[in-house]
Amino acid sequence: MLRVLIPDVAEKHHPAWAEEYVKLQAEALALHSYCTHFLHGLLQTEEYADAVFGSVRQSMEADEIERSVQARLATQLLLTRKPACRMTFVLEEPVLRRKMGGQAVWEGQLRNLLKLSELHNLQLQIMPLTRETHAGMDGPMTLLETPEHHTIGYVAGQQGSYFLTEPDDISIMSHRYGTIRSQALDAEASRALIQRLLTGEA
Repeated sequence: MLRVLIPDVAEKHHPAWAEEYVKLQAEALALHSYCTHFLHGLLQTEEYADAVFGSVRQSMEADEIERSVQARLATQLLLTRKPACRMTFVLEEPVLRRKMGGQAVWEGQLRNLLKLSELHNLQLQIMPLTRETHAGMDGPMTLLETPEHHTIGYVAGQQGSYFLTEPDDISIMSHRYGTIRSQALDAEASRALIQRLLTGEA
């Protein structure tokens, strides 16, 4: 039922400028995302998503926020879709340290990240604060591979977003994302850092 409703949910509850991205994401063969301020929607718990919407859309009423949260959760069918979507995420360490929504929400979100990191089609990496060189200074980005095996770049920012499709732009973004991944902690070290955050050891 949720699969059938995804286009309708996206149409009604996502900002107009995000609707096309939501539809492309639902069909993607692969998704690679670099997150700098908050977690990608696919990784968010319900409580974390509620805190994010409450922060970035402060003029929204409570019922509007709830509808947006449920629309975001509906997109998470992609995590377990068959055929599987290959996904990688690089998260800036401050994203994990920011206690969005408070202590309990933060702890629940970290536990969710550990659970998601066990999926065979998903890899999480953390860009540590101790890193002295950094290829991601231009900000967040996402790369999507379409069913036709085309790669599309997506960049979201203040009051809107845009797609990149030109081969030269995609080449630059792909190489940059590869460098970012090489600079980040590997998957095992990233899990260990999340666990240390949960226990107060980091």
